Amino acid sequence: MTRLSVLDLIPVRSRQSSGDAIAASLELVRTAERLGFTRYWVAEHHNMPAVASTSPSTLIAHFAAQTSRIRLGSGGVMLPNHAPLSIAEQFALLEAMHPGRIDLGLGRAPGSDPVTSYMLRGQRSTTDSDPAATFPTDVETVAALLGSDRGVGDGFGGDEQPGVGLNIRGRSYELKATPVVASAPEMWLLGSSNFSATLAASLGMPFVFANHFGQPGLDEALALYRERFQPSLTLEAPKTFLTLNTSVAPTASEAYAQALPQLITMARLRTGGALAAQLTIEEAQATALSPMEEQSVQEQAQRWLVGTPDEVAARIRSAASRYGVDEVMLSPVAGVRDADPLDRTPARSRALELLAPEFPELAVEVGAAAAAPTGAAA
Repeated sequence: MTRLSVLDLIPVRSRQSSGDAIAASLELVRTAERLGFTRYWVAEHHNMPAVASTSPSTLIAHFAAQTSRIRLGSGGVMLPNHAPLSIAEQFALLEAMHPGRIDLGLGRAPGSDPVTSYMLRGQRSTTDSDPAATFPTDVETVAALLGSDRGVGDGFGGDEQPGVGLNIRGRSYELKATPVVASAPEMWLLGSSNFSATLAASLGMPFVFANHFGQPGLDEALALYRERFQPSLTLEAPKTFLTLNTSVAPTASEAYAQALPQLITMARLRTGGALAAQLTIEEAQATALSPMEEQSVQEQAQRWLVGTPDEVAARIRSAASRYGVDEVMLSPVAGVRDADPLDRTPARSRALELLAPEFPELAVEVGAAAAAPTGAAA
C-alpha cells in the first residue's frame, strides 16, 4: 500500500497573476482530494517571481474551506521568519476550523534571499544572533502552545489546556495559542541536513527530508532519524515519507516537454541566472541555455520522475520500497501551453489523474470518505 500526497509551490507563469496561480492550485487540490490523495502541502518562499506561496496559513485556510477530506499543511513554515506565538495562533485557528485535517511542517531555512529575510524578521535581525540558532527551542514552544507535544486524541478540558508559562519579573504569565483547544495539528520537522533529522528524532516528531530539492544526504538523514528516534506522547515510532518531483504524460516526450519550464527555472536558480515568471512549454522549448544551464537541466531530469504513468508509478513504488515509506509526496512540476487558461494548470491535474489508476489503494481513501457519516473527517 502506497499513499500519495502533493507538495505545491504555487508556481506563477508568464502573463499569469498571483490570483490566477492560486486558482490553478485550488483546482489541483480538489483533483487530489477527488482521487484519494492523503495530504496537500504548500511551501513558504518569498520575493520569487515564479512562486506565489508566501503565506502557507492563508493558502491552507483557502484550500481547506473548498475541500472536505484531504489533509492540508505547510511544507513548510520557515520558523526563523516568524514569532513562534504567531505561528501557533495561526495553526490553532486552522485546526479549530478544520479539526483533524491540519499539518504544521516547520523548517529553519530562510526561504528567500538575505535582504528579504531581514525585512521579514524585522527588529530581530538588528541583533548579532542568528534567528535560526533558536530553532530547537522555538519548535518546542510552538508544540507546547498548540498541544502538539501531548496526547490530544480525546481533546482537552479544564486545566489540561495547552500553553506556555513565562516568568516575568518574578511573576508567572501564561500564554495560549487559542482559548480552548479540542485537537492539535500534527507537527512535522522538515530539512535537508542531518540537523533537522536529529532534532526530530530527539523530540519524537515526524520528519521529512527535502528530497525534491535534489540535494544529497537522504540516506544518511533517514538512517540517523530512525536510529536516534525517541518515542514521545504523540508518536511511538519514526514517521516519514518521501518527496519526489514528477511529470507524467501519455508519452515520455510530452512528460519531458512539460517538465522543461521548471527544469529551466531550477537550473537558473542553481547557476545564478536571472529568475523570472515560469516559462510556458513553448517558451521553454525556444530558450537557448548556457552550457551550465543545459548540464543542470539534464542532471535534474535524470533524478526527477518524468515519463508515462506506468513508468513513473514503478519508480514511485521502487523508491518507497527502497526508503521504507508507505507515503510519497509528489511535487507535480508540469508546465502549461501558451493556449492553456491562465487560471488552470491542466497538465498538473492530468498528471494526478494519469497516476491514480496505477495506485488502486487511492480508491480506498475515496470509498472510506464516502462511507463516513456526514461531518466526520476521514
